[in-house]
Amino acid sequence: MEDNALSFIGERVEPFFEEERGFEKRPLCPSGFEWRGRMYRIEGCSREWRDYARRGKMAHNMRDSHLAAAEKRGSRGVGRHYFRVRTDDGRVFDLYYDRAPRDTRDRKGSWHLLREMERQEEAGPAESGARGEQEP
Repeated sequence: MEDNALSFIGERVEPFFEEERGFEKRPLCPSGFEWRGRMYRIEGCSREWRDYARRGKMAHNMRDSHLAAAEKRGSRGVGRHYFRVRTDDGRVFDLYYDRAPRDTRDRKGSWHLLREMERQEEAGPAESGARGEQEP
């Protein structure tokens, strides 16, 4: 099935985890999230990918010899972990964790709802295709 976005959202969300969270800067898919005052339970994750590209001023503060390695494994405060999830109401969203710190007092990253996608064919709750690859 082709990836067709229904709408761009671009809003911050608050995730919740019922099990292990993974490493702080390499998170696992959350169990759900709160968005606009409503709780959404994640029933399945059909796709995961990451993007460690350096953007803005961060794109120019590293030697070329180190840039290739950083784009594969990430570097401090740079990169995003994406998850395509299906919620308990059947909606499909792309959700991501941005590793960039907000400021010097809050060095943790933040979770965002990127977009709503067309509904996909039914997939099992443990399905996880394209794990760890970069989005084309």
